[in-house]
Amino acid sequence: MTISRRKMLASTAAGVSFLSAARAAHPAPVDDFKFRYIVGSSMYGYLYLGEILPEVAKCGAAHLDIWPKSHGNQREQLEDLGEELFTSMLKKHKVELGCITQYKLGPFGLQNEMRVAQRLGCTTIVAGGRGPKGLKGAELKKAVAGFLEQMKPHLEVAEETGVTIAIENHANNLIDSPDSLRYLIEQRASKNISVALAPYHLPQDSRLIADLIRDLGNEGIEMFYAWEHGDGCHQRLPKEQELKQLPGRGPFDFGPVVQALKEINYDGWTEIFMHPVPRGIPIMETAAQVTAEINRSRAYIEKLAS
Repeated sequence: MTISRRKMLASTAAGVSFLSAARAAHPAPVDDFKFRYIVGSSMYGYLYLGEILPEVAKCGAAHLDIWPKSHGNQREQLEDLGEELFTSMLKKHKVELGCITQYKLGPFGLQNEMRVAQRLGCTTIVAGGRGPKGLKGAELKKAVAGFLEQMKPHLEVAEETGVTIAIENHANNLIDSPDSLRYLIEQRASKNISVALAPYHLPQDSRLIADLIRDLGNEGIEMFYAWEHGDGCHQRLPKEQELKQLPGRGPFDFGPVVQALKEINYDGWTEIFMHPVPRGIPIMETAAQVTAEINRSRAYIEKLAS
């Protein structure tokens, strides 16, 4: 059994830190654990939404995460289609909009986007955590507290619209290390800011990442990217090497990570993910081939969870 946000905040108010409460819980894995998959539109490059939406259910999901340029262009497609037509397309394929990824707007530029999300029934927006880089220890903790202070007016809108802003540990940001993620959750005053956890951007140590997952807890992680570093995503590589970013393709052992997710009874989004080179192309030539690769990784993760 996990500790709810309400209990966590109550424990904090009583003088017990969020992370201390999370560590003390040590819940056992649940027998009926299931991943809640979401499909990233950028996996399909700049393909038309009408081609992507039929693939979502085939990936074991019912929700879509739409990306803007340069990784995808489905956010721009939404703008061109209009919200009414976009919504009708979702309904036709029995898909819901679960997340909008918006790095280019940044965490301080999301207010209008949150209102769009609210109208579309979308509950999550992913952004990066901007601020000074390369800090450690007390300086880092103070900087994260300053970031959260800056976020207050934006979190008021998040609370009003029912949106959670998920901060990804993207490289070369204020919040890009395990400690920075812990400080973010430990010091937050609003449940509407959380973590989008990307193993790709962390040391490729599965036990380190598993411990981090336990520290953050179910209430601290909004999005989990099933994504490893492999041979990287910034240089053109033979396809077989590029695909090493996908779970089951590369050398990273997801076993301890999946076990930790089970232990916290994780019920946030899980997105099987990678970046192609160049950005904006599908990870494979056709939509069907993209879906097949997602399902190959999904089968690997499911086996670990069984």
